[in-house]
Amino acid sequence: MPDQTITSVSRENRKFRPSAEFKAQANLGSEALYKRLYAESVNSPEKFWSKQAKEHLVWRKPFKQVLKWQAPHAQWFLGGKLNVAENCLDRHLGTQRENKAALIFEGEPGDVRTITYRQLHGHVSQLAQVIESMGIGAGDRVAIYLPMIPEAVIAMLACARVGAIHTVVFGGFSPEALKDRINDCKAKLVITADGGWRRGKVIELKANVDKAVEGTPTVQTVMVVKRCGNPVTMKAGRDVWWQDTAAAAAKPHKAKAFDAEHPLFILYTSGSTGKPKGVLHTSAGYLLGAKMSAHYVFDLKETDRYFCSADIGWITGHSYVVYGLLANGSTIFIYEGAPNQPEPDRFWQMIDRHALTILYTAPTAIRAFMRWGDDYVRRHRLDSLRLLGSVGEPINPEAWIWYHTLIGKKRCPIVDTWWQTETGCIMISPLPGVTATKPGSATRPFFGVVAKVVDDQCREVPRNSGGKLVITQPWPSMLRTLWGDDDRYVRQYFSEFPGRPEIYFTGDGARQDEDGYFWIVGRIDDVLNVSGHRIGTAEIESALVSHPSVAEAAAVGRPDELKGQALCVFVTLKAGYAASEELKEQLRSHVGKEIGSLAKPDTIRFAAGLPKTRSGKIMRRILKEIAAGGAVKGDISTLDDFSVVAALQSDE
Repeated sequence: MPDQTITSVSRENRKFRPSAEFKAQANLGSEALYKRLYAESVNSPEKFWSKQAKEHLVWRKPFKQVLKWQAPHAQWFLGGKLNVAENCLDRHLGTQRENKAALIFEGEPGDVRTITYRQLHGHVSQLAQVIESMGIGAGDRVAIYLPMIPEAVIAMLACARVGAIHTVVFGGFSPEALKDRINDCKAKLVITADGGWRRGKVIELKANVDKAVEGTPTVQTVMVVKRCGNPVTMKAGRDVWWQDTAAAAAKPHKAKAFDAEHPLFILYTSGSTGKPKGVLHTSAGYLLGAKMSAHYVFDLKETDRYFCSADIGWITGHSYVVYGLLANGSTIFIYEGAPNQPEPDRFWQMIDRHALTILYTAPTAIRAFMRWGDDYVRRHRLDSLRLLGSVGEPINPEAWIWYHTLIGKKRCPIVDTWWQTETGCIMISPLPGVTATKPGSATRPFFGVVAKVVDDQCREVPRNSGGKLVITQPWPSMLRTLWGDDDRYVRQYFSEFPGRPEIYFTGDGARQDEDGYFWIVGRIDDVLNVSGHRIGTAEIESALVSHPSVAEAAAVGRPDELKGQALCVFVTLKAGYAASEELKEQLRSHVGKEIGSLAKPDTIRFAAGLPKTRSGKIMRRILKEIAAGGAVKGDISTLDDFSVVAALQSDE
């Protein structure tokens, strides 16, 4: 049996300590307090979470039992009743927050709307009445297929208010993908828009819905927001305009109380092949995780204006645009369009225009900004920013340093967060003002998170060795099951180690360094087996991006008779550098120097762009198929730019 330990070879020695100034105002101001609270959270979890739930959430009926754990099934805060929308909105009414901006919106064409907590409460109450009048109530499913506009937030909260289970489907998905999700959860209502703006063009959402619902027998009503004014077909008896229905609902709406374990939403992971997995999150535990982590990880202050660039259709949009932030009474900023529309400095313009204080974005976006050039950043002050965050994949040290230097002006702490759709909230992250950061490391676990790096027998591996990242204790915001498929839930997440149904396998490879900091090396699925060495793609990509010519890189394996897998990398160059055989050799030598000769790429292909989803994730499945010389199969409707794939295939 070959050794299955993941070879983790990158080393990063730079360390950035919190400034005295930031530390003095931080929500969690000392290392000693973090250690004390963390120890309590993992050694006496029920006592810890009971106290946090009482402090952070508004309950209609107190809970009687903190946790019921029959591995791998958890129930939290049994006997308690609350309403999630009430926790995000009503709790702020009658306080100084009621006239504070809950939401600032900027559309791609430049239109701006500001909605206060009182106004948002009014909009949500109206829609709650409307959907109740349609016969939608507790437990019914509602599909939301909208652009990044305020109505997306309103729709989610209105569902929570009446106890309907929402499933937000990313606006970039195809009609077929939308149909599959609607049918899997048997949604009765679809909320969409005529269209949404993206790179100066209208994405025709209503037309996609019309195609999808031809094959969805459970859909009774399609509600349409008038956003772009593009012509749409409205089917009599089924389709209604949002604006018409809202005007008819004027009575105050009392939020209903639901059990702590009442389902809040289903979120389908965008698996590029096979049946999408409907991750189910429930109410109290999820909300507590999202609210508490937002409070501490983003060090939220009353005056913050927080910008998370994630789409509402992903878990980041759920936890750290809507629920976690509004429960804290924060001001959220949402933007509809592309980051380079009309120019690559759109984000920096908006940060200055709206005096935004926190930016939470993906490493892929950061590397795109690097590729577009520093001049676009230098045109803007960015002096309102006080904290930066990274989400979605491991951030390579080079991008971290650029983010720190160019965007944060060396004064903003960076919180590099690791978590998943399934975990509900941030699991491993620096705490600003407390944690000394290392570029590329997510650092240490959040409260209540017992994370370990183990081998195939579930034994902890020595420090600085690679292995599988697991969580060994239940936490409040964890997924409860997969919708309609509990067997798959058990198989997917809790069966990696036979006889250990309590061990949650994250699917990621990682290592812990001598300080106990976690370094995520990428999905185990993306680990390459090269001549008996298992190497994480993230480390190879990080080594390539550290070369001055490289803006972005993606590493994949292709079958090789001799090595098992040959290493193929796709590289996008920075402006001013030209593709050449000489540069290929330089890059191979650079990877050899940074990691070792075992990681030298067999093939380097220069690409003008890499295939990415609109959320910024590289679709490695497509690159694997191209590297192996095969046709691109499966759903590619989430691609941001279809021409990228055509260009890569024509380059072969």
